[in-house]
Amino acid sequence: MATIATMPTAVGMSTAEDTLKAKTKDGSVISGGHLVAKALKAEGVDTIFTLCGGHIIDIYDGCLDEGIRIVDVRHEQVAAHAADGYARQTGKLGCVVTTAGPGCTNAVTGVATAFRSESPVLHIGGQSALSQWKMQGLQDLPHVDMMKPITKFASTVMSTERIADMVSMAARECFAGAYGPSYLEIPRDVLDREIPNERAVLPKPGHYRASVRSIGDPADIEKLADILVNAERPAILFGQQVWAARGQDEAIALIRGLDIPGYFNGASRGLLPPGDPHHFDRTRTLAFSKADVVVIIGTPFDFRMGYGKRINVPTLVQIDQGYNMVGKNRDIDLGIAGDPGAVCKAVLEACSGRIKNDKRQARQQWMKMLAEQEEVAYQKVLPLLKSDQNPIHPYRVAYELNEFLGEDTIYIGDGGDVVTISAQAVRPRGPGQWMDPGALGSLGVGTGFALAAKLANPNKEVLCYYGDGAFSMTAFDMESCDRFHAPYLAVIGNNSAMNQIRYGQIAKYGEQRGNVGNKLGDVEFSKFAHMLGNHGEEVREASEIQPALRRAREAIARTGRSAVVNIWVDPNEYAPGTKNQTMYK
Repeated sequence: MATIATMPTAVGMSTAEDTLKAKTKDGSVISGGHLVAKALKAEGVDTIFTLCGGHIIDIYDGCLDEGIRIVDVRHEQVAAHAADGYARQTGKLGCVVTTAGPGCTNAVTGVATAFRSESPVLHIGGQSALSQWKMQGLQDLPHVDMMKPITKFASTVMSTERIADMVSMAARECFAGAYGPSYLEIPRDVLDREIPNERAVLPKPGHYRASVRSIGDPADIEKLADILVNAERPAILFGQQVWAARGQDEAIALIRGLDIPGYFNGASRGLLPPGDPHHFDRTRTLAFSKADVVVIIGTPFDFRMGYGKRINVPTLVQIDQGYNMVGKNRDIDLGIAGDPGAVCKAVLEACSGRIKNDKRQARQQWMKMLAEQEEVAYQKVLPLLKSDQNPIHPYRVAYELNEFLGEDTIYIGDGGDVVTISAQAVRPRGPGQWMDPGALGSLGVGTGFALAAKLANPNKEVLCYYGDGAFSMTAFDMESCDRFHAPYLAVIGNNSAMNQIRYGQIAKYGEQRGNVGNKLGDVEFSKFAHMLGNHGEEVREASEIQPALRRAREAIARTGRSAVVNIWVDPNEYAPGTKNQTMYK
């Protein structure tokens, strides 16, 4: 639990009023901030991420009474990313609390990241008093208007009586259909006001929700079962929603029960361990051109999927939590709007005992062929993964990171090429152990994600692999991680450039004009770690990567503080997707 420092008296509230509020503990009245905390507690929120401001301090007071952990950071972007990361790691509602004005605007990137990643985050923001409406009060901005395009629900709370009700409403919207963020602003006089307990609208936990584990139309479950029973070369891609909705067990049971090769993107990476006979990742293009049935579960046809245009198979099925995403960007043969885990379970039950031996044998030969091609693809990239070149090849870093990962290591990628390249080699060992920015492509997510991942999983190792540009955006909150006893290992692939963009500029404009606006200075980030009193190393030889990682791990275990390993990589090596500019196609 964070220690709350004494805050300066907010505009419009006297010290005497503050003192009176602090003494009102007899239970006959309740303030708005305490209603916020009670509603968050009812939602299962055990941690809020925040940066203090005079508009929101009564929420802190309420959280202290409700036993909700208050984690305060140095920048609201980190707080918002941490709330997103906490939601991804726990499966519960993430919560970020910011003050008005710049507190809200600083959090916009984190909320937008959660929006594109379908992560359930509640952003509670301060606002000038209603009594000062349209008077240009301190930090007054049209927050709701700004937040509407990047949230599922955004509103002002107009009365203290409705605060808990509105928190419950906003939280409910976060889990309606495909998950996502909501925003509530609470004017300062509404938040600080005290009302009699009996006047508060306080929804009773467990009495204002319905199950979201829908299987869609049962007739469509039977149609999909018929399709899969008769398929000889099926393939399934699992996306973000499968892990977010905690449907991993049903997803795994489906592909094992029906002998179907599984492909995984986003947070679904790690659902199966490396080496599992149903785990595939290097032959997706081949599978999506040769399969007779492809099922896409829990990921949209966005740029990462080539908008669905690269899939050319006789039968294409899409399953998604959001009805509005089914069939978006391309036609499909069957669409089901429902919970990924519930649908997988229902389909497996509908297929039970129906697959004939000839079909089973055909798909086993199909998987054998794909497995052989997986090895061919691996051998093709292996020389880069084991390259001894100097400067260090970024593929070698990815290879060494994968070798270093423990069974419980949570891996976070924060950057452009570092994420794309590490996806070629890093294989998380378990569900929930891969985190990346998602579809918004935000740089700077790593530190907030690392803080959240370690707080949610104190017994797991957390490793974040940054690009040097990404690290410099949010690195100062490494201090926050250490302050809250959430140390992690920061590894930096340092090429002194925003290299993914640099490649495109050079390709389009040539060397002379292409190195403009994307080159960074040569920074020895180990010295940043030393400034914080932490372990830090510079690595300039490929053979030194593994020893440096091990020393950093030992230092974290010994000191309980984060560590930095700054690896100098070749600035003229790029990911295949960067060279092909696939992110724009």
